[in-house]
Amino acid sequence: MPTDKNRQYIDFEQPIKSLIEEIMDLEEKAQKSQVDYSDVINGLRDQVNAKRQDLTKTLTPWQKVQLSRHPDRPYTLKYIEKMTTDFVELFGDRNVKDDKAMVGGFADLDGQTVMFIGQQKGSNTRLRQLRNFGMANPEGYRKALRLMKLAEKFNKPVVTLIDTPGAFPGLEAEERGQGEAIARNIYEMMRLKVPVICVIIGEGASGGALGIGAGDRVYMMENTWYTVISPESCSSILWRSWDKKEVAADQLKLTADRMLEFGIIDGIIPEPAGGAHWDYAEAATLVKTTILQSLKELAAIDPQKRIEQRVEKFGKMGFWEEFQK
Repeated sequence: MPTDKNRQYIDFEQPIKSLIEEIMDLEEKAQKSQVDYSDVINGLRDQVNAKRQDLTKTLTPWQKVQLSRHPDRPYTLKYIEKMTTDFVELFGDRNVKDDKAMVGGFADLDGQTVMFIGQQKGSNTRLRQLRNFGMANPEGYRKALRLMKLAEKFNKPVVTLIDTPGAFPGLEAEERGQGEAIARNIYEMMRLKVPVICVIIGEGASGGALGIGAGDRVYMMENTWYTVISPESCSSILWRSWDKKEVAADQLKLTADRMLEFGIIDGIIPEPAGGAHWDYAEAATLVKTTILQSLKELAAIDPQKRIEQRVEKFGKMGFWEEFQK
């Protein structure tokens, strides 16, 4: 987790940034002058905590999109590190190559073995390029499917952690069957005999999210989004400009509360005050608690019944009207 000195801030976090910079200045001054500023510093820290509490109460949809992309936000491997022990990462799709944007492997989650799969972004420029900014190629989705089938073979539950701006849209990805790979994953996930839990921990865009997003339980963290297209791309299509991205974010109804209202997800996982980037351990604990509770509930259901419920759940999504002739 970043220290106060190394934290990055987005535009609406500037009031917190000012307070933290003031705290750091006082700490430096106290160290040099041997004067005790602890009371003032503690007061400022209380103000920081209050600002963090207030920050997420009035966020617009676009601001939630920004928060989901926060450069300090924890990614899949960080959640796995904080939630589990003995993680064994598995590589390759046994066909083309290993896609670094998609990670997965078995891990111990409070005494039970679980297959974790998720998109992984990078924390700096070099790692972002290595991870392709969390945008998986077809081989990434085929790797994910291979790991799901491996989990099914050994009767181990599957947990997917979704955080992607979309599947990689390059020509080479289309040539290797990007659409088919995602469609195949959705089809196969519907039929998995083991419990499947999906958690959106950041961005949940389009087929890139759906490729590992069909589960018995689908959850969103509080400050994440889930929709068919990013606000910027929607704005560029409808208004031929990115300038309307805030309007697009509002019209897409992409926030967790709206997704729950529409019946697209099963629940919302709260985040630490101000967002998951403020406390990795607390964020992971909140996700872990939800996963463990869901695994307990799903384990009590017959595998065939789980599949039937999964298919029925996704089949009922959407709104339509039938007109009589």
